[in-house]
Amino acid sequence: MIAPTDLREIIRHGLLSFPVTPFDDQDRFNPKPFAAHLEWLSSYPVAGLIVAGGTGELFSLTPGEVVEVVKTARAVAGDAPVIAGCGYGTRIACDMAREIEAAGGDGILLLPHYLTEAPADGIAARVRAVCKATNMGVIVYNRGQARVSAEQLAQLADECPNLIGFKDGTGDIDTVRRVTVTMGDRLSYIGGMPTHELFAQAYKGAGMPTYSSAVFNFVPETALKFHAAFSAGDDATCEAMLRDFYYPFAKIRDRKAGYAVSAIKAGVRLRGFDAGPVRAPLMDLTDEEMAMMQSLIEAAK
Repeated sequence: MIAPTDLREIIRHGLLSFPVTPFDDQDRFNPKPFAAHLEWLSSYPVAGLIVAGGTGELFSLTPGEVVEVVKTARAVAGDAPVIAGCGYGTRIACDMAREIEAAGGDGILLLPHYLTEAPADGIAARVRAVCKATNMGVIVYNRGQARVSAEQLAQLADECPNLIGFKDGTGDIDTVRRVTVTMGDRLSYIGGMPTHELFAQAYKGAGMPTYSSAVFNFVPETALKFHAAFSAGDDATCEAMLRDFYYPFAKIRDRKAGYAVSAIKAGVRLRGFDAGPVRAPLMDLTDEEMAMMQSLIEAAK
């Protein structure tokens, strides 16, 4: 396991991969095409993998499947950090964190609990409990109904040395800036909006220097080119790529709820990997939309 403080530095600036989770025709996790896809992606430089995350359909995976995903990723990833999605209720999340650690994980991305709203101190108590359940580095994901403030995050960081990162998927730039100003180098900061490249430049101005890329799953060259331009402050290249690739992709993505995941998985299939379908309640792209994705990929090559 990579020490939490070392993991914090590794993920501070590099692009993070957010791979999909393949399923077979019996709707089971399919490790062979998952390993093949990761092996292909491993030839491109990234700071680490976040498996079984939002793009990896954590919300549709059983805790046991998450462990199998981590074991498969660990066997393929070599020295690259393997961070896994972790979520659901507090007791389940604590158990998952322990099992991910035992399976060879280096860290967890703590996704929201589901369904119910919760008070701020209850959300903080969940983060605290999960941090104390594992030795791994923990990245808090502000999204949906699970949001912590800058003040809460500072208190949690004082109590939990293995709390190493903050990822935002809310679009609340005010809170992001408050967090980055308050916490400084104590945490690493990761952009986590759906298709985050659309928001990356604004988030960079708020002190968030990197992000996880879902499109890296199927156009890694494009994802890395954008990240390099973004890191260098090359706004002209970023804007050209937004116009020519990312906004056309977003137009497909926005055709139906959940396509932020489904369109990525479709792209992986179109690149020749057996990613299988998405799990309900998500829906796969139509044939027309698959053709649109194919044209977009061809234009990006």
